[in-house]
Amino acid sequence: MSKMKKKNRHIGRKILFGVEILVLVLLVGALFVYAQINKKMDKLNLNDEDGEDIQVQMNENIAGNEVLENYTNIALFGIDKRDTDGGYGNSDTEMIASINNKTKEVRLVSLYRDTYLRVDEDSEGNGIYNKCNAAFNIGGPEKAISMMNTNLDLDIENYVAVDFKAMATVVDCLGGLDIPLSYEEIIHTNNHCVETSEQTGMDYEPIPLPEEIPENQAEICGTYHLNGVQVTAYCRIRQTASMDMGRTERQRKVLSMMTEKVKKSSLTTLTKILDEVFPLIQTNFSKSELIKLGTSLLAYKFGETTGFPVSYVMGEEVTKPVTGLDCLIPTTLEVNVRYLHDFLFASESYEPSDTIKIRSEFVAEKTGFGNASVTKEWQYLIKEDTDSSGQADSGEGDTNNSQTYSEDDGYSDDGSYDVGDE
Repeated sequence: MSKMKKKNRHIGRKILFGVEILVLVLLVGALFVYAQINKKMDKLNLNDEDGEDIQVQMNENIAGNEVLENYTNIALFGIDKRDTDGGYGNSDTEMIASINNKTKEVRLVSLYRDTYLRVDEDSEGNGIYNKCNAAFNIGGPEKAISMMNTNLDLDIENYVAVDFKAMATVVDCLGGLDIPLSYEEIIHTNNHCVETSEQTGMDYEPIPLPEEIPENQAEICGTYHLNGVQVTAYCRIRQTASMDMGRTERQRKVLSMMTEKVKKSSLTTLTKILDEVFPLIQTNFSKSELIKLGTSLLAYKFGETTGFPVSYVMGEEVTKPVTGLDCLIPTTLEVNVRYLHDFLFASESYEPSDTIKIRSEFVAEKTGFGNASVTKEWQYLIKEDTDSSGQADSGEGDTNNSQTYSEDDGYSDDGSYDVGDE
């Protein structure tokens, strides 16, 4: 009997020893992966070499907001930087990735590039309004994040920016993506592939068209395996009836597909991505912050996505006479910000900051598109004490397609940008 017990103890020790060896191997493997990632992160275009973060602006009472503290909000930029461009280049894509720190759910919001927002101020502190994607060209990620924060009541401090080549390279490293396409999407993707290939220096094959042209060219006609150039071109389409709304929806779908494929990728594939893509990424995250985010990747799950604004007026014939631009006018900014905070943070009773109210009222009075123009679906977000449906003075925009407004235009800039005065 005692021999049996002794033998079982030996077996138990062997099992325990085997588990310890397995744990040790896993730890060594984890440390190896960490070391490789840490080493390869030296290739990243980090903006914190001097130990200082970029100086972004937030509205008063936003920093330290109890609700926002439960979320990690990140700005994602896709940069369209042509050789002929000046400045930083317009942001072809602007997204907000909001991570629920407790549930690990990730929600994506695309900011429509033509949305009429305050993007800068002049030397006298007067607000400059333009299409929101102009902010990146004016002052890079610092100006673009400040535009997001001050127009949407957000607390974003970190960003990741990539160009067309980075996007295409990631897709190729992942072996491509299988994407359902309509007839019209195939045509426009092939058209965009020409320029995308020239800009990235990467190859592609035209997507074959169905033998017969379908009666409804917007209907999905098949699933196609696309490479990096093709996927990037697909994400650039805005010639369909859905315009920029459809374009941003495609971008969010592709980003979700890429994330799911990364989760299932081998160490070899991940190492290849690190080698080839990291040199093309611009960010102000520190290496430790990126590693922390990366190690949580398997726990992340994509939730709902949307575009901003949800209520708006568009069409050159109605927007250009009052803004000088063919743009999207939020109806109203205040209503849309209420929706955004409910969507991202489940803040059903969110009350926008004074800055948002000032800007919302100004745009409504300047353009004539106030509460009366709010889409019926979102009218429940109108508050009785914030009626900003006044009629605006009509006027042509200036020649550079942006406008500077001063107190002479009926706009008081008191506290609308410098958060310390708001």
